[in-house]
Amino acid sequence: MSNQFSRTELLIGKMGVEKLQNAKVAIFGIGGVGSFVVEGLARAGIGKFILVDNDEVSLTNLNRQIIATRKTIGKSKVEVAKRRILEINPNASVEIYQEFFMPSSKGILDETTDYVVDAIDTVTAKIELVVRCNKLNIPIISSMGTGNKLDPTRFEVTDIYKTSVCPLAKVMRKELRTRNINELKVVYSKEEPIKLFEKQEKDRIPGSISFVPSVAGLIISGEVVKDIINK
Repeated sequence: MSNQFSRTELLIGKMGVEKLQNAKVAIFGIGGVGSFVVEGLARAGIGKFILVDNDEVSLTNLNRQIIATRKTIGKSKVEVAKRRILEINPNASVEIYQEFFMPSSKGILDETTDYVVDAIDTVTAKIELVVRCNKLNIPIISSMGTGNKLDPTRFEVTDIYKTSVCPLAKVMRKELRTRNINELKVVYSKEEPIKLFEKQEKDRIPGSISFVPSVAGLIISGEVVKDIINK
């Protein structure tokens, strides 16, 4: 008998589907990368979600975030993402936190969390998340920079200490080394940053396009799914 995950079951088997349905995944940052992580995981059949993001959908999100449409502008990203997950899979459980995750943030993660996705932009928050996951022994995958890039085929999945080119990865390597964290699974691009047509020095706003962060997000969702079913 067919159901919405019957095609998935052909690939990963009934036990694989059950593992995904029983898994709880936390996604921090529901932007260009994070929104596509959510999409990939919801359609793969992840049963429990934690979504963390302080932001609302804005006009400039339309070029790259799957939750951004003219109808969702001005609405909370976590609320919009929750609604989308439940429209895809009404049996999913979705916990939302409309907050900016920082070292002062309390709660959110505990030993019931099976996997964490870091799709945050801020270095301080990224480091804190990795440190917490390390303490709680929760697997985590972290997205490096996807701004100012045009070639989605240049993404690689590797350990943070094997990365090169990416400025964000360089900062992360340094910060993690000082905290004695010896490994971190990341998705990063070896593409040299594109020179922008207009300088945005004041705000340091990166350029972005539809098909780069989305690919990084789907690569991450694939890694999460494979790791959960192979556990």
